[in-house]
Amino acid sequence: MSLLEYSEVTEKKFIVLDGQPYEVISAHVFRKQQRKPVNATKLKNLMTGKVTEYSFHVSEKVEEAEIESREVKYLYNSRGEWWFSEAEDSSKRFKVTEEQVGPQGKFLKANTVVEQLLFREQPMGFKVPITAELRVVEAPPNVKGDTATGGQKTVVLETGATISVPLFINEGEIIRINTETGEYRERVGK
Repeated sequence: MSLLEYSEVTEKKFIVLDGQPYEVISAHVFRKQQRKPVNATKLKNLMTGKVTEYSFHVSEKVEEAEIESREVKYLYNSRGEWWFSEAEDSSKRFKVTEEQVGPQGKFLKANTVVEQLLFREQPMGFKVPITAELRVVEAPPNVKGDTATGGQKTVVLETGATISVPLFINEGEIIRINTETGEYRERVGK
């Protein structure tokens, strides 16, 4: 267990506050006129997903969270239940809720290996790859001269997710997307 000074609480670090694990989303150290410096942070509770703001003062120290991870394989989802198994042994299955998987889950293909994050042996969430290559299964036809809307159309991907893409993307093509933002990146091929 290591303690962090107020200025060492920076983005992407994991800390323990009131017995709960948090990820630091943003941190900004500043000084108001004659006062001591303060580190204003935005923290995401890794158990509930709630984002809160907290200010660390010069005299404060905070415990760094020891987050463990293990590789698991995504199998399928049905009725709000997401089924995974251990990466090496698919007979050891477990289910989690849609909230635990997070919004990036809609871009997971069957048999994708992801990292499951654990805090004190308790599952917290998943680390999904930032980019994914998925096939377009439904795309409306292009309409000539339809660029007044910025040249975008909504397509359905093989995982069931819908995203906005440029007009030139057609059904059957494989595209690369950013799973954090849900945005189209580029066309990969057919």
